[in-house]
Amino acid sequence: MAATAREDGASGRERGQRGCEHYDRGCLLKAQQTCEECSTLFGEYYCDICHLFDKDKKQYHCENCGICRIGPKEDFFHCLKCNLCLAMNLQGRHKCIENVSRQNCPICLEDIHTSRVVAHVLPCGHLLHRTCYEEMLKEGYRCPLCMHSALDMTRYWRQLDDEVAQTPMPSEYQNMTVDILCNDCNGRSTVQFHILGMKCKICESYNTAQAGGRRISQDQQ
Repeated sequence: MAATAREDGASGRERGQRGCEHYDRGCLLKAQQTCEECSTLFGEYYCDICHLFDKDKKQYHCENCGICRIGPKEDFFHCLKCNLCLAMNLQGRHKCIENVSRQNCPICLEDIHTSRVVAHVLPCGHLLHRTCYEEMLKEGYRCPLCMHSALDMTRYWRQLDDEVAQTPMPSEYQNMTVDILCNDCNGRSTVQFHILGMKCKICESYNTAQAGGRRISQDQQ
């Protein structure tokens, strides 16, 4: 075995130098950031737990996550319930779902916990890759898992109020009501049917779905 290791090392030198002159391929090496003989630096960042070598990207090792993450460390905190490192501006300001980071991103279906892409926490508590979240907003505004609004829509709802007020329905629909379910507050209410949207009476969101058939209001017949 020793002869084979030496032969592998010699052929490695013939193919081209890798590492420093003290590196002999095939030998059992102790993982470390620098060569003990000449102090050659193998990686600007080295984790002696993950044995990860990399360029300096302000990485840090999170014991709770069990992996190295791109920092800087002071910009992140570890949420024990979500089981993930999140940006400091979310500390105490996000909805926790236990072990939510162990689920795949519902957009790309790739792992979130070990991804180098920053996770974005939706108001409902579900996670998406930041890049997937930005792409999702080009097509819609709802969480793909629970249909809750993925961002503050208050300003848009007020604009929709104006549009509904300026767009009267035809006479045959003016007295028509419908039961709706709100995706934001999960409340149910009966409202006047309108083609542009039906507003929740509880939270005033237009993120609603029809939950019953249309009918003509009895007191208007």
